[in-house]
Amino acid sequence: MPLQSPEIDDLVEAASKLDIHLTTTEARIFTDRFKKQVGDMEDFLELRIEEHRPPLRHFDRNTGYRPTADEDPLNIFIRKCLVTGGEGGLLAGRKIGLKDHIAVAGVPMTLGSHFMDGYTPDFDATVVTRLLDAGATIIGKMNMEDFSFGGPGVAGVGDFGRPLNPHNHDYVTGGSSSGCAAGIASGQLDIAFGGDQGGSIRIPSSWSGCVGLMPTHGLVPHSGVFGLEQSIDYVGPMTRTVDDLALVLQCVAGADDYDPRQSRVPAKLPDYVGALGKDVKGLRIGILNEGFDLPGAEEDVESAVRQAIAVLEGLGAQVTKVSVPVHRTVPLVLAPIFLEGARTGFDTNFYNAFGKSFYPASFMAAFGRAKHSHSHEIPLNFKLILLAGTYAHERTNGRLYAKAQGARPPIVAQYQRAFRDVDLLVMPTCPTKSHPYVTPTDFADAIDHTLFGGGLGKNVAKLGANTCPFNITGFPSLSIPCGKSEGLPIGMQLVAPHFREDLLIQAAHAYQRSVDWDSFYP
Repeated sequence: MPLQSPEIDDLVEAASKLDIHLTTTEARIFTDRFKKQVGDMEDFLELRIEEHRPPLRHFDRNTGYRPTADEDPLNIFIRKCLVTGGEGGLLAGRKIGLKDHIAVAGVPMTLGSHFMDGYTPDFDATVVTRLLDAGATIIGKMNMEDFSFGGPGVAGVGDFGRPLNPHNHDYVTGGSSSGCAAGIASGQLDIAFGGDQGGSIRIPSSWSGCVGLMPTHGLVPHSGVFGLEQSIDYVGPMTRTVDDLALVLQCVAGADDYDPRQSRVPAKLPDYVGALGKDVKGLRIGILNEGFDLPGAEEDVESAVRQAIAVLEGLGAQVTKVSVPVHRTVPLVLAPIFLEGARTGFDTNFYNAFGKSFYPASFMAAFGRAKHSHSHEIPLNFKLILLAGTYAHERTNGRLYAKAQGARPPIVAQYQRAFRDVDLLVMPTCPTKSHPYVTPTDFADAIDHTLFGGGLGKNVAKLGANTCPFNITGFPSLSIPCGKSEGLPIGMQLVAPHFREDLLIQAAHAYQRSVDWDSFYP
């Protein structure tokens, strides 16, 4: 269908939206020139030319269905499917679940929201291709908070309902990778892949009781994964054991040709599987002062983490206290990046959300049509940050975003100074355990509870105090179960220098071997 040829009034209106005033003469001449440009656009749209796209190598796919409540009592799946990988391989026989912001060709992708109903990717994310190459079987797209961005105390709730915490159904799972965490903890998945923009892998791992890695920024390709802002988005594995974490990281880590986040990824990476079974004698572990005694921190959480640290010390690790003064300030830096990143993505139909040399036309077109036809279905928190991001950009002309990005190198430098004296940092993943889910009493109460800063949403900044600093700095961060209190899991977070995930695996596996690991699970 041809593009509509613009008239003078159309161009004047378009210019006014950009705060540009056209004279009558300019408008007449511009319209004439623009008609020629529209003709060129039509010619290009009709041009039969090969378009570059990620490889699609595995075709044994059952695109699946939405399971019933009887089949999925924890409500962890948005869609059950069956995509079979190659024969053999390191992940042969492993059942994989993917947060529903990861593209799988032929399988509908919702981003946890009815806003995207009807969209089906025609491409595989790089992590999907690598998992299938290693022999894995993808069995489902997992429930999540809308657009990976929820507010009610990180309850994990989206348009597809609340995933239930396997340890206590009355308590929240943590978000936004909620279905992934509950699927691992309940034993229905061997491996899951979630996304992390401020703690969305590590918080649900801590509260639902599983192992969750936010890798070094860029180590695991984000290509084919939806994200709000490239510079703080991560995709990473969630598993039941450190052994499986090492195995899957061995299969998916490393550069591809699509992700602009990967300019610093080394050609030679550590042997993650080889880090399993190593002792920790002489490993220097720094207890981060600023990661403890946070406002609202629960004593039983900090006690469990300190006991876990004592286990590592008993195994021969050298434990000292370290300080990174900026740690408690870093969460303030994340907000402007979120706000402006979301605004820019919305304006461009997220053209840069999936990669560098691949722009998914199918997603961009579907998103653009949706925002013009049913914007009332845009998730509430996303609406809020869009408005805030637009307000900030118009009032500061980009200065807020620029200041936040400019603050990152000095912040990174403070942590790097700490890493001169220690190999790893340690702290609670989250200063609190999971909390009970509170059912809203009416529509207004539901909105208040969902939005940041109201109802349970006011807790979000506190809950991510130890996670979001590493989205800003890019240091790999691993949450592992380290205890239970009142029947609820507690997570310990280990943080390593860039691209030293092998040290995280070494320490976490030593801890796993020294405790009753199965007691952490339901």
